[in-house]
Amino acid sequence: MNPIQWFVDFYNKHIPDFTDNFLWGQHTFIILLGVGLLFTVWSKFIQFRALTHGVSVVRGKYDDKRDPGAINHFQALSAALSATVGLGNIGGVAVAVAVGGPGAVFWMWVVGFLGMAIKSVEVTLAMIYRDTSDPDNPHGGAMWVIKRGLGDKVGGLAKPFAWIVGAIFCITLLISTMTGGNMFQVWNVSRITNEYFAVDPRVTGIALATLTALVIIGGIKRIGAVAGKLVPLMCGMYIIGGIVVLFVKAANVPDLLLYIVKDAFNPHEATGAFLGATAWFGLTTGLRRALFSNEAGQGSSPIAHSAAKTDEPVREGVVAGLEPFIDTCLVCTLTALVILSTNTWNRESVGEFKGEIAIVDGVNQQGEVVGKVDASTAFDSLPALPPPAGWYKGNRLFLLADVAEPNHDTGTKRVRVSARIIEGSEDADGNGVKDLVIQWEDAPAGAVLIDKGVYQDLVGAPLTGHAFDRAIPGLGKWLVTAVCWLFAFSTMISWSYYGEQGVIFLFGKAIAPLTVLLYKLIFCVLAIVASWPGFLDTDAQLGLLADLGTGVMLLANVPIIVLMGYQAMRAFNDYFGRMARGEMEPPHEAPPIAKVIEGEDVE
Repeated sequence: MNPIQWFVDFYNKHIPDFTDNFLWGQHTFIILLGVGLLFTVWSKFIQFRALTHGVSVVRGKYDDKRDPGAINHFQALSAALSATVGLGNIGGVAVAVAVGGPGAVFWMWVVGFLGMAIKSVEVTLAMIYRDTSDPDNPHGGAMWVIKRGLGDKVGGLAKPFAWIVGAIFCITLLISTMTGGNMFQVWNVSRITNEYFAVDPRVTGIALATLTALVIIGGIKRIGAVAGKLVPLMCGMYIIGGIVVLFVKAANVPDLLLYIVKDAFNPHEATGAFLGATAWFGLTTGLRRALFSNEAGQGSSPIAHSAAKTDEPVREGVVAGLEPFIDTCLVCTLTALVILSTNTWNRESVGEFKGEIAIVDGVNQQGEVVGKVDASTAFDSLPALPPPAGWYKGNRLFLLADVAEPNHDTGTKRVRVSARIIEGSEDADGNGVKDLVIQWEDAPAGAVLIDKGVYQDLVGAPLTGHAFDRAIPGLGKWLVTAVCWLFAFSTMISWSYYGEQGVIFLFGKAIAPLTVLLYKLIFCVLAIVASWPGFLDTDAQLGLLADLGTGVMLLANVPIIVLMGYQAMRAFNDYFGRMARGEMEPPHEAPPIAKVIEGEDVE
């Protein structure tokens, strides 16, 4: 058995229960919502400070070249946003709506609002305790907060205890870096590029790994410079494209937003490609996808913000509060509205399957009784797809079936019977696929097909691309694919820096050049591994990959920020008290936006 297949088998057997029952049990959601509410009330709704004062800081009104740090506030926000505004906004939202229904978006909003307070607190703490012994290469994050804020201050047994807690956080940081910050991104890009252009996923993985390596060699200054230019470009492209789709579909946005709220408490039944979902499943799906997207509570973005030039910790904290708003309340909402307005989430079948299918009981390699699809693998044709899409080797499809017992994931009885195309390509005349070979997967025991309607199995980013195509043929193929490449690339370079800081904390600065080089090599190799055919196939596996990294980081970071949160509140009161007394007037007018983006020092 090859190493990739071994990992997939191990992942499918052990990870789901650990992720669902431990990392993302009911206790997780109660704690996260509770912490968000606590910080919101305790900080006197810091969210509104972020939307007002935070914007002024980002515009450069408070920039001072004499302050310690490597990049300005705008570049720090861009570097953090380049990590948060990624495939979670395109692929993650698509997964949320596809499996959790429209109501999942409402819970994403809740996390986005509460996340603004959480992010402001954790970044303020990181700024208070960051290491600026090398002003051009500062170090910060939850590991430094617990080490310097508890271990170095208290001393004695607190010192080794604080280092252990910081080390645990760094280990979870590396897990999240390699999964959500790397493999999740590559998998989505390789999938959508294969769906539209029939490019071998491995080629995509190698290309992304190479591009990432060229940037991360230069450290945080190069990452900040690239992110400062890339983030406005990619967000602008995507937002304009989404607005065009809503205009073309003549979508009534207020009605769609109201529908999202209603569905959060009264879920939509199964229809078309949508399997149905309970209210609880919609809530948990929305929370997971939002947390993966905006990273509030994970403790990752404070690492990027710690490189900002400032001598006022709260100033960067309010800047960080803008992240969940931009990421979740703007970009994620736009993706959801496009998917809903085009009816992509509950889309109709593309036609009828031409082969004979029977689902019978069988036994898998573990000796468990399962449902098997009993059919020959070669069929005359599949229904043709509308342009610009087509069937290619590696594409996936599914048919719908019902089972006797509710599905563990969704809480409903509707399931998918999935297959992969292993040979065949679209005919030039557009009449379907000829000489096709399909590899069927196991189906749940006792499943009964509803009909022979064939659905494209579009997971993550390809689903969002399809939504754009349903409004304007070709828009998803070109715009969404291009944006996916930009989003994934920007996320990977920022997350690689996060992981690098974890490695430096774990192994020390003395041998950092060697350990960081080895880490970057592993990071790039895993990017290629994630693109390998058969590594991940379903939206459930994709979601678990994202949830694993997010969950372990939350487990390590939340106790740290709750324990040290009072210091952030003390800093808030001091800073805004001075502002109320007129002591925090900006030293100069906002410089030209070009200077801000370029990171030029303001005199």
